[in-house]
Order: sequence, then C-alpha cells, then structure tokens
Amino acid sequence: MTADAADSPRSPAASEGSAVRFSAEGVRDGFVECVPVAFGVAGYGIVFGMLARRAGLRVAEAALMSATVLAGAAQLLAIELWETPLPVVAVIGTTLVVNLRYVLMGAALRPWFEGLSPAKAYGSVFFIADENWALTMGELTSGSRQGAYLLGSGLAVWAAWVLATVVGAVAGGLIGDPARYGLDFVLTAVFLAIAVGLWEGRSTLLPWLTALVVAVLSARYLPGRWYILLGGVAGCLVGVARVGE
Repeated sequence: MTADAADSPRSPAASEGSAVRFSAEGVRDGFVECVPVAFGVAGYGIVFGMLARRAGLRVAEAALMSATVLAGAAQLLAIELWETPLPVVAVIGTTLVVNLRYVLMGAALRPWFEGLSPAKAYGSVFFIADENWALTMGELTSGSRQGAYLLGSGLAVWAAWVLATVVGAVAGGLIGDPARYGLDFVLTAVFLAIAVGLWEGRSTLLPWLTALVVAVLSARYLPGRWYILLGGVAGCLVGVARVGE
C-alpha cells in the first residue's frame, strides 16, 4: 500500500464522508499548522532542559529522554523526583498516573485510526502530545479525514521539544530563574489557547465545568497529580451522558 492510499474505516463515525487517508500532504499540513503551537511547547522545553541539567543529567541524556518519551508533564515530574539513588518506583508510579490520560486520548482517535494499518496507527500515536492531539481531534471532527495529520503535527512538537531541551540544557545557566522571563507560564498559556479552540458553545459548558470543578477539588484534597486524570474522566463521563440530548 502506498503512502497516499486511502485506508478503509470500519466504524460508523469514520464511515461518514470520505475515507480516512494517510498521505504526505496530511503530514505536511499537520506539521505546518502545528508550528505556532510548537513554539509554545519549546518554551517549556527550555525549562525542562534547565531543570534536567540542575538534576545532574548530561545534555545528551536530557535530549535522549525528550526524544524517546515526549511527555512534558511526566518528564518535569520525573526530574523533580530525580536524586541519587534514583527512586525508580516513585518515578514510574507518578509518571504512569500523569500519563493515564493518553489512554482516553488514544481511545478518542479509534473511530478514525482503526482503519489505518498498524504501522501507520502506532507510528502516529507515538507522537501524541496534548497539544497536537487537540489539533488533530479538531481536524478530524471537522471532516478533513487526514489520518496523517497527527503524525505531522506530532513531528513539529517532537522537533521543538527536543531542540528546546538541548537549548535549555546548554544555556540554562545563562537564563537563570525561568519565572523571571515568564517561561513558567508558557505551559498554562498553551493549554488555555487550545481550550479556546475546542470550545463549541454553551452546549458543552457542563462537561467543561465538571472537569474544572473535579480537577480543582482533586488538586486540593488528593496528593500527586490525580487531578489531571480525575478531571478528564469526569468531564468525559458528563459529555457521554449528554450524547443524544
């Protein structure tokens, strides 16, 4: 099968409109449209590089971690826990909890990706990050059927994340405190911008509010980062319960 061949969707959701396609054009479109978001990702990639160096990682080690993990929140948490001897159980357990949301995110892509070959589908989901997942969902739900959009946008995020990690690790000593330049707020700003793009009007207000309230209460009363998962699950459940209304 060639790169431009259309993959046949099997689910009702994916069968609406044209077939899901996996093409070089889709990779290009995803990459180009994700470049502005990738600049935002680079901001906290620099912060991660700085913190990794302070934790004792070499520049190559920090870059390798970013290139193979590609999970900003989990990497920042792992670096915060990084010490000698390395608390392996705490690092693995904490990052697992933080990354459980990717189960939900991957499941959301299934209506379109189940029609792709395993190499295309699993090769694409390796590059899932919160930012390009949100962009991809917006693209697919709009009816474009570009199955390679996730890969293209993920490559933009991946390149920015790795390069920014190297910059932060090399030049971190010159930047000093990230908060001095507002870099500590970059991650929050990126997610706020994405949330605006996903807003579909008052009909989706209840799931958004539910996720917000559950996340805030979980952060207040539970240790660790459970609020990320619990807020997302609560918002999804309310959204599912309202389907058909």
